[in-house]
Amino acid sequence: MEKITMKDIADALNISRVTVSKAFNNQAGVSDSLRETIFEKAKELGYNKIPYQAIQTPASPSAVHETRTVALVVSRPESSFFWTGIIHRMAQELSEYSINLLYLYVPSSYTKDFALPPVLSAGTLSGIVIVNVYDPVILGMVNDLPLPKVFLDTIPTLTDRKLHGDLILIEGYRTVSEITESLILKGHKDIGFIGDINYAQTNKERYLGYCDGMDRYNLPVRPERCLIDRIGIFSYDKEISLFLDGLTSWPTAFVCASDFVAHFVQQYLDESTHKPPHPVTLTGFDNTDEYTNVSGRIITANVPTGLLGKRVAMQLLFRTSHPNAPDELTFIKPSIIRF
Repeated sequence: MEKITMKDIADALNISRVTVSKAFNNQAGVSDSLRETIFEKAKELGYNKIPYQAIQTPASPSAVHETRTVALVVSRPESSFFWTGIIHRMAQELSEYSINLLYLYVPSSYTKDFALPPVLSAGTLSGIVIVNVYDPVILGMVNDLPLPKVFLDTIPTLTDRKLHGDLILIEGYRTVSEITESLILKGHKDIGFIGDINYAQTNKERYLGYCDGMDRYNLPVRPERCLIDRIGIFSYDKEISLFLDGLTSWPTAFVCASDFVAHFVQQYLDESTHKPPHPVTLTGFDNTDEYTNVSGRIITANVPTGLLGKRVAMQLLFRTSHPNAPDELTFIKPSIIRF
C-alpha cells in the first residue's frame, strides 16, 4: 500500500501542506474546526503519524469490542450550557470506543454526611473525569482515588503538582492580559476586575492576566475596583450588586472572569438606580450565548466546548492506556472575540 503523506491529506481537502503541518504540530493559524477536519481526513486516509490527541483508533485490535466504563464526576451540570456542551461531546466521543460514561453527581459543597459513590472504589471503572467540581474536600477525596484521572480545571489550593492525574486548563493568563491591553489601547485607564479567584484555578489565572496587562502599561490595580474574594455559588447576583452599590466612583471598564459574571454586572447597570456617571465597558470569557444581555456585545474569549469535550475524552483514553506515564498539564488556548 502506498504511504500516505501530508500532501495527500492537503490535496484531499484542497488546502496547503503547510496548513496540515501546522495542525499536526499544534501551531497557530489553523482554526479548531479545520484542525479537526484535517485529523478526520488523515484517519480516513490511513495516515500513521497523527498526534495521539487526535487518534481515533483503539489501542489494540482486541479492544475494539471490549466494553469499558469510566466515571464522570460532576457537580451542577445543569448550571450552564457551557458545561453540558463539553460533557455531551465527551460522552459521544467515548461511545465510539465502546466506553460507557457513568454520570456521578456530587454536591457543590461538602457536608459531614457526604461520602463518595461506592462505585468509585468498587474496582469496576477504568478511569475518572472530573468536571465542574470545585469544593476542596470533595475534590481531595476524588484526587486520592487510585484510578487514572483527568481533571478539567481545579482549585488554586490543589495545584497540578498535588493532583494525581492529568490536568486540562483553559488558558487565561495571556488571554486576559491581551483583553486588558485591548481596553487600555481604546483609552481605558481605570479598569476593575470581578471574579472569585479562590473558586477555580482558571479564575485566578485570569485575574493574574488582568494584573499583568495593567502592569505592562504602568496602571495601578486598585483593590476598591476589584471583587476577587469568595462569592457564594448561588449568590452571585446579590454579592455583585452589593459590591457595585458600594462604589463611590466608577471605573470605565470591568474585566470579568466569565460571561456568567459579566451578565450580572450588565443586569445591574441596566436595572439599578445607582448608575455610573459614564458608560462602563465589560469584557467576559467563554463566549456563551446563554446570557443574552452580553452575548455578542462584549469582548470575550471563545472556548469551543465541543472540541474541548473531545480533547478531554482523548486525554482519558491516553491515560487509561498509559497509567504509569508522567502526569500531564495541558493548556487549551481560546481565541479572543471582539465586538
